[in-house]
Amino acid sequence: VAKDAPKVVVVAGPTAIGKTRLGIELGLRFDGEVVNADSRYLYRGMDVGVAKPDLAERRGVPHHLIDILDPRDEMSLAVYQELATEAIAGILTRGRLPLVVGGTPLYVTALIEGWRIPRVPPDPALRARLEAEAERDGLAVLTSRLRKVDPIAAERSSANLRRVIRALEIYKATGVPMSAQEGKGPRPYETLELGLTMPREALYAAVDRRVEDQIARGLVDEVRGLLDGGLAPDAPAMSALGYRQLVPYLRGEIPLAEAVERIKMDTHRYVRHQQTWLKRNRRLIPIDVTDLGWIERSVGLVSAFVQGL
Repeated sequence: VAKDAPKVVVVAGPTAIGKTRLGIELGLRFDGEVVNADSRYLYRGMDVGVAKPDLAERRGVPHHLIDILDPRDEMSLAVYQELATEAIAGILTRGRLPLVVGGTPLYVTALIEGWRIPRVPPDPALRARLEAEAERDGLAVLTSRLRKVDPIAAERSSANLRRVIRALEIYKATGVPMSAQEGKGPRPYETLELGLTMPREALYAAVDRRVEDQIARGLVDEVRGLLDGGLAPDAPAMSALGYRQLVPYLRGEIPLAEAVERIKMDTHRYVRHQQTWLKRNRRLIPIDVTDLGWIERSVGLVSAFVQGL
């Protein structure tokens, strides 16, 4: 990190742990603004199921990158990084503290580690063709084709169809191997990274309470409204937890109790995935939210960081 790199606070952690609450608390105390790093908060019309903070809950703390996409649209990592970088620059210009808050670890990592991401838009026709080919002849055929033009990417992504196709797509569009275009740039910010934790069983219980609460607050109607409004069940936004699991119920294929159970189980699985990602980040300072003074402890850490202590 450069000596005079601007300071950014990161609040990371799994679903349902209290990131939103801490982000708002820090925003109030340190004249901060929140930059959302949760892929599900990007979509308009998806509020209950993603536990998006409404205006009252935000308590006057400005939030960026919330409700910026139509549920039919996709968000690429490259575009997210660009938008978040712009938002942080604006916050710094106003002399305020940027708070990057969210549970999509890939977004957070790409942003604060300055990843270089190839700016190549998806080519749906090419993707469909390559997917059909993999279906017919096996993934190995595509991997060996990739190996000829980009052996490093082939090595990295051999078992992952999506990554193999993406690497072939980037090479076709630019003539330059994906591996030569990717990588980590210099870290653009000096960061304090807080990682919220709680014992896993307690977290599962918190997830389950939140799911019950979302059902009580009208999640089924929210999903029905999106589908009635013409949103396809396979639209990007519908892959969000709590949405895709309700589609079979709304089609009359399974009872509501089973759909709710699936939401809980799938969210538990996602929480484990988030925790695996977060464990890789050595800079994260763990904050156990079951400790009584966890918010004050976080405030103390941010205070020392802002003052350069």
